[in-house]
Amino acid sequence: MTETTVDDSQRTPLVVMSGVNKHFGALHVLQDVDLEIARGEVVVLIGPSGSGKSTLCRTINRLETIDSGSITVDGRPLPAEGRELARLRAEVGMVFQSFNLFAHKTVLENVVLAQVKVRKVPRAEAEQTARTLLDRVGVGAQAEKYPAQLSGGQQQRVAIARALAMKPKVMLFDEPTSALDPEMVNEVLEVMRSLAAEGMTMVVVTHEMGFARSAANRVLFMADGRIVEENSPEAFFTAPRSDRAKDFLSKILHH
Repeated sequence: MTETTVDDSQRTPLVVMSGVNKHFGALHVLQDVDLEIARGEVVVLIGPSGSGKSTLCRTINRLETIDSGSITVDGRPLPAEGRELARLRAEVGMVFQSFNLFAHKTVLENVVLAQVKVRKVPRAEAEQTARTLLDRVGVGAQAEKYPAQLSGGQQQRVAIARALAMKPKVMLFDEPTSALDPEMVNEVLEVMRSLAAEGMTMVVVTHEMGFARSAANRVLFMADGRIVEENSPEAFFTAPRSDRAKDFLSKILHH
């Protein structure tokens, strides 16, 4: 990418993890992780199951606490709890495997709710934003339905719209397509590709190598709680450097 002149706030990384450690009992799931994510960067985390990818993703909005090290978002350390944490979570959008929509609320209301409650946006404005975003992810016609009336792919796109409604600085995706039927995967990845193209800062944990190849600025390969390798998608997929990455790719790319 060409280097344009930007002020320092633009140049400072949006997310910085430094010496992050996390244990689940005796299991050391994150081991001295250092990571900087630039504004507008799309970082895709791949690696075998249990390598720490989802845990790393979930520490960025403090869904998982860390044992040592530090994490800052936009120059501010993660707050421990309370109102400050709620505010941080509004700035760090999260999309999960399971869609986590409120079953008893309409699609529209699912996207309106946090805007009104957390961001204190007037309801009329929140509804306008919600409808615009639902249109953008291709489910505008479903606004008055309930989540159970939608396909999994549609529900996941509503979940993306809901996260976007908070105007987050960074979006975290924790295996957003792994619970979907194969024919629905692409409709969700397309939305994610368009977000990436528009310059949204994204951290994506996924098994979708095609997405990693086409949308990532950087691929991080994790194994045993460490970032073993990081590179551009082109370099990583054509010439992985570590034996662990070579082994992983040979298993998944040659089915």
